[in-house]
Amino acid sequence: MKFLKQIHIVLFFLSALSVSAQVKFEALTERSSYGLNEKIQLIFSINNEGDNFVPPKFDGFKVDGPTIFKGQDEETFYVNGRLTHKRKIYTKYYYYLTPIKKGKFTIGSASVQFNETTYKSAPIKITITDPIQLPTYPGQPNNMNFGEGIHLVAEISSKNPYVNEPITVVYKMYFPYSNEVSNFRNFKAPKYEDFWSQYIDIKQLRAERGKYNGKDYAMVELRKVILYPLEAGAKTIEPFKIDIDAEVPTGRRDFLGQYEMTTIEKSLSTGTQTINVKPLPGNGKPAGFTGAVGKFDFKVIPSKTALKAGESLDLEVSVSGKGNLKLFTLPKPVVPTALEMYEPSHTESVQTPLTGMVGKVSDKYTIIPQFKGKYTIKPMEFAYYDLVSKSYKTITSKEITIDVAEGDATFVANTPSTNKQAIQKKEVFQFNKLKTEFVSKSREDFLGSGLFYGLLIAPLLLIPIVMIARKQKEAKDADVVGNRVRNNNRLVKKYLSEAKKQMGDKVPFYMAMEKALHNFLKAKLHIETVEMSKDNIIELLQQRNASEESISQFMELMNDCEFARYAPATDIAMTNDFERAVERISELEKQLK
Repeated sequence: MKFLKQIHIVLFFLSALSVSAQVKFEALTERSSYGLNEKIQLIFSINNEGDNFVPPKFDGFKVDGPTIFKGQDEETFYVNGRLTHKRKIYTKYYYYLTPIKKGKFTIGSASVQFNETTYKSAPIKITITDPIQLPTYPGQPNNMNFGEGIHLVAEISSKNPYVNEPITVVYKMYFPYSNEVSNFRNFKAPKYEDFWSQYIDIKQLRAERGKYNGKDYAMVELRKVILYPLEAGAKTIEPFKIDIDAEVPTGRRDFLGQYEMTTIEKSLSTGTQTINVKPLPGNGKPAGFTGAVGKFDFKVIPSKTALKAGESLDLEVSVSGKGNLKLFTLPKPVVPTALEMYEPSHTESVQTPLTGMVGKVSDKYTIIPQFKGKYTIKPMEFAYYDLVSKSYKTITSKEITIDVAEGDATFVANTPSTNKQAIQKKEVFQFNKLKTEFVSKSREDFLGSGLFYGLLIAPLLLIPIVMIARKQKEAKDADVVGNRVRNNNRLVKKYLSEAKKQMGDKVPFYMAMEKALHNFLKAKLHIETVEMSKDNIIELLQQRNASEESISQFMELMNDCEFARYAPATDIAMTNDFERAVERISELEKQLK
């Protein structure tokens, strides 16, 4: 009797172990009834590695997801007095559902594959009731509305500027201190039509304290831009968009009472912005006004005022100060006809901080007097609109007198490659040539020449070359397997190069590493993605006479890359994994030839 009792106990434990070893795929929600204003977290969980996951339909809900999480737990137990560790792998697919209406809903079965077997979850019934009073907890953002506590805003310095008045746009992201955001990607900036625009560099994204709608948030400045509206009217600025990963509370607490966290993908947008641009006042506008808006100084400075006829002087017309320095034209001097003036060289020394353009623009004219005498360059006027006093200002330069003394007989030769004109000595008399050079009157005609016949026959000689090249291309195109191998080899190099570029950024680095390893196997083993099971890979590598050590090391690397995306990783670890990948690929490359 005692013996039978012991047998029953042994059978009980064996059956329990057998059940625990089975693959389990299930759908989980916290409860079966929710208010219309609640977010619902739905998790599809398989206690192993899942593949080809197919979600059900979510009629009656708005859906955010899935977020896929692959992880592993480690069990520690004693066997025959020895400490043994065993890894348990699991995969979870997170969905966040927003109810659209009240009622009773059934979420159908999801399916997933493991070891070429398809598993289905049981359907879930959910009842949606009237909105309820949501509880609040310290540090809980937006009453568990996942990711809705994250805001992307465009802070505009003025939405009603004048034409050519600078405005700044700073794109900021606000998020609760309890959230962690990362993996900024897919930046989509507006085109800023009807504006002159200049980006301000942000060397490093850094979180600071900020306030949004009167509440404390963490804040990151993503981009700064300065805009100058070019014409009056209602102008539209397109949305600024970005995708991020956000770590947010799930609504569940762990055994310590802390909220469990999960990572979701979040798309953010500022929405469309409208700027109402005012025209500059018409009253008091000077006749010579060319659109300058700001605060400026105007100068006209000659390089010298006394020179000989035939010599040159430089006349610099410059505007300096703060305003739209690149968006107006400088006044042009008017000189007597005896002073020959050439097209100016334009110079800009302008910086564009967030407060607007500041610096200096200038035109430098080269002037050459032809005759002796005193010549006057009339005063010049420069007009601008002053934003501080809301009025037009005009600056007038001083009159300039040029004293020209008698010089050598000269003439000016135009040189297209420079703004300054070369001054050359005028030769009144030239010597006759003493040496005769004979040129043949008769020349060989092109028609009937060797070059003529060569060009005539060349196309005929190219015909067989083109036909051979075409046949080779057709044969290459028909080689489906060879093309696939070559394409996979190209992808291996591409993704290894991509991984090297992403060194230090964990997720894209390991994604590129996995793609490189998979494409290497496709190229060498002539398999497709659907055949990419671990048992099949090991079997095919053994058939190709790869060493057991190399196979084991390669499979270990694949596993490490797969799990490294979901675990902390350092730059040193990524460097080591990259070097391991190059080494393992090189070893198998030699063995599989």
